[in-house]
Amino acid sequence: MTEAGKPLAGRTMIMSGGSRGIGLEIAKRAAADGANITLIAKTDQPHPKLPGTIHTAAEELEAVGGRVHKFVGDVRDDEGVAEAVRQTVERFGGIDIVVNNASAIDLSPTETLSMKKYDLMQDINCRGSFLLSKTSIPALKESAEAGRNPHILTLSPPLNLDPKWAGSSLGYTIAKYGMSLTTLGLAEELRKYGIGVNSLWPRTTIATAAVRNLLGGEEMVQTSRTPDIYADAAYLVLTSPAKDTTGNFFIDDEVLNSHGVTDLDKYRVVPGDGPLTTDLFL
Repeated sequence: MTEAGKPLAGRTMIMSGGSRGIGLEIAKRAAADGANITLIAKTDQPHPKLPGTIHTAAEELEAVGGRVHKFVGDVRDDEGVAEAVRQTVERFGGIDIVVNNASAIDLSPTETLSMKKYDLMQDINCRGSFLLSKTSIPALKESAEAGRNPHILTLSPPLNLDPKWAGSSLGYTIAKYGMSLTTLGLAEELRKYGIGVNSLWPRTTIATAAVRNLLGGEEMVQTSRTPDIYADAAYLVLTSPAKDTTGNFFIDDEVLNSHGVTDLDKYRVVPGDGPLTTDLFL
């Protein structure tokens, strides 16, 4: 039974990545309701530049009320993803939510982007989102038949054909837009089953290890919002009626505003009225 005020109680989420950052915060928001969560993540041992492992993430989720299944694996591995889905269904009885969170980033221009890094971004971002979603469809259909409000949520941007984005980082743009095309197509394909399929993207940069290590360093972190804004927006999407909430490319602050949350100051890394850094693709 779903507890009053905890719509994700007893629901099961499977997420790619989630050892840290935005994915972990989204999972924690669901875990606080009492959700079951499977994390498919590679970080089994501490990374010198990245905080957290799949094990520390599981501890955090369990501490706030979630039940966790840890699957040390790679979203690029067909058999591994299929096994993660199988184990999730076996342990928790089904799958109600898929979150495509895992992503690789390299903003290098075409001339200097190695094909190894290009392939990595395509395989994790686009192919990985397609694979985890595809493999979960049978369980999501069962969730829909049981009235459990199934959703697929992919962390990818609105499809914006302004050549500015492709012209500045073509490899990464192809990879992220591939994720968004997966949302566009699956929303239409799965609409008749009552499965909600949406993308969510932040208005501003989010204070994560990727921003600190790969994008703008500590200076950009200071003009970012915290991962909590992404998590709160994701929670609102995932608890919306799936039949009526599909095929959208949501922006985090617009989701919050539509639910009456207009004071966003608490999400700023540095309190005040200074300008925030707008994220890519917006």
